[in-house]
Amino acid sequence: MCSRCRRTICRKRSYRRPLLQESGWDKVKKSSFVKNAAILTVTSLILRTVGIFFRIYMAGKLGAEGMGLYQLVFSIYVLAATFASAGICTAVTRLVTDELACGCPATVRRILRRAMLLSVCIGLASAAALALGADTIAAVWLKDTRAVPSLRVLGASLPFMGATSCLRGYFVARRRVGVPSRAQLLEQAVRIGVIVAAMDRLLPLGLAYGCLAILLGDTLAEIASCLYQTVGYAIDRRRLAAAPCSATGSRHILRRLLAIAVPITAGRYLNTALRTIENVLVPAGLATFCLSREKALASFGALKGMAMPLLFFPASFLTALSTLLIPEISEASVLHQTRRVERAVNHTLHLTLTASILLGGLFTLFAYPLGDLFYHSAEVGFLLRVLAPLMPVMYVESVVDGILKGLNQQASSLKYSVADSVLRIALILWIVPHRGMEGFLFIMVLSNLFTAGLNLHRLLTVTGLPMKWGQWVVKPALAVGTAGGLSWWVTQWPAVSRLPTLPVTLIGGGIAVVLYAALLPLLGCLRRDDLRLRA
Repeated sequence: MCSRCRRTICRKRSYRRPLLQESGWDKVKKSSFVKNAAILTVTSLILRTVGIFFRIYMAGKLGAEGMGLYQLVFSIYVLAATFASAGICTAVTRLVTDELACGCPATVRRILRRAMLLSVCIGLASAAALALGADTIAAVWLKDTRAVPSLRVLGASLPFMGATSCLRGYFVARRRVGVPSRAQLLEQAVRIGVIVAAMDRLLPLGLAYGCLAILLGDTLAEIASCLYQTVGYAIDRRRLAAAPCSATGSRHILRRLLAIAVPITAGRYLNTALRTIENVLVPAGLATFCLSREKALASFGALKGMAMPLLFFPASFLTALSTLLIPEISEASVLHQTRRVERAVNHTLHLTLTASILLGGLFTLFAYPLGDLFYHSAEVGFLLRVLAPLMPVMYVESVVDGILKGLNQQASSLKYSVADSVLRIALILWIVPHRGMEGFLFIMVLSNLFTAGLNLHRLLTVTGLPMKWGQWVVKPALAVGTAGGLSWWVTQWPAVSRLPTLPVTLIGGGIAVVLYAALLPLLGCLRRDDLRLRA
C-alpha cells in the first residue's frame, strides 16, 4: 500500500514484479497512443521539413561564415536553455503520470505549479546572467564580439521556455499532445515570420545583426508558444475531476521534482556545455590547422548548420516515439507490469534499428546528390557520406535515453554523459589542431559509439532483454546493402543518369525503400507483430 495516498499501488520501483491486469483506462490509452504518435510524427515532420528549408534560406542569406557565427551564438543559447528547462519536462511527465495512475489529480495541479515556479525563477536568473555577461562571453568564450547583440536578446526567452517545458510535460503525461503540437506549429510560424521581416532590415548592418534577427524570432516564438499552452492548460485543468487524496506538501513535491530533474538537467547540461566548448575549441583548432578563422568557421558551419540538420531530418517518428515512451514505460514500471515494459522496449528497439539502418544506407548512397540538392555544396555531401553510417547509432541513443528516463535510470545517463564529455574534450584538444575536420569527424564517430554502447548496455541490463543482433542489425544491414546496390545500379542506366539530380535521387531512393521493405520479411527480420507500437 502506498504510504502517501493509502492506495494499493506501491511506488517502490522494484522492477521484477508480477504482471497486473490492465484496466479499461489502459485499453483506451492503447488506442490513444497510436493517435498521439501520429500527431507528434506529423508535427515533427512538418517542423523538420519547414526547418530544413528555412535553414537553406538562412544559409543563403548569411553564408557559411554567418552560419558558423550563428552556431557559436546558438551554442550559448542551448546552454542557457538547458539550465532553464532541461529535465523539468521529463520530471513533470513522470510525476504527473504517477499521480494519475494513483488517482490523485489534486496533486497533479500542485506539481505543475511548483514546477513552473521553479522553472521561471531559474529562467529569470539565466536571462540576467546572459544580459550582464554578454561582453565577456563573446570576447572570452566565443572569441567573436559580433555575438554580443544576439546574446543580449536571447535571454528574454528563457523564463517562457521553462514554463513551456513544464506545460509540455503535463500534456504528454495526460496523453493530450495536440496542444503542445499546435503550440510548436504556432511557434515555428512566428519564428519564420519575425526572422524574414527582421533579416531584410538588420542583415545590411552586418552578420552580427543577421544573427540578431534569428534570435529575435526565436524569442518571440517562445513567448507565443508559452501563451498558447497556458490557455490550453486553463481549459484542460477543468477536466481533472476532483478526487480524495491525502495532501502532499510543497517540499515533498519539490524533492520529487528535483530527484528526477537534477540528474537529467546535469546530464544535458554537460552535453550542452560540451557542445559549447566544442563550438569554441573546434573552430580554433580548425583555424590552427588551416591558418584561417573565416575558413574554419565556414567548415564548422557546413557541419553543424547544414549536414547535421539533414541527418536528423527523418527522425520525426522516432522523436514522437521517444516522447511518448516516457509516460508509458513510467506508468508500467509504477504498476509493475513487467511484460508490458519488456514488449515496449523490444518493439521500440527493433523498429528504431530497422528504420535507422535504412535511413543510414540511403544517406550514405545519395550523400553527394543530397548535398548538391540542398546546399549546392560538395563539402556537405562529403560530411553526409562520412556521418550517415552513424545514423542508426545516433537514433538508437536518442530512443534509449527516453526509455531509461521512463525507468528511473537518469542517474546512469548522467554518468555516461560525464565520461563522454571528458573523452570528447580531450580528443578535440589533441587531434583537431593536427588533423582538422577529418580529426573532428573521427571524434564524433567514436563519441557516439561510446555513449550509445553504454546506454544500450544499461537498458539491456535493467530490463533483462537480450540484444538480437542477427534480427535487428545484421539482417537489416544485409537488406539495405542489397537494396542500395540494386538502386545504385538502376541510377547508372543512361536513361536515368542523364536526368537532373532530384529525379535521379527520388528514383534511386524509391527503389531502395521498396526493395528493403520486400527483403525484410523474406529474411525473417520483420513480422506483422513487430509493427505494434504498444504491447
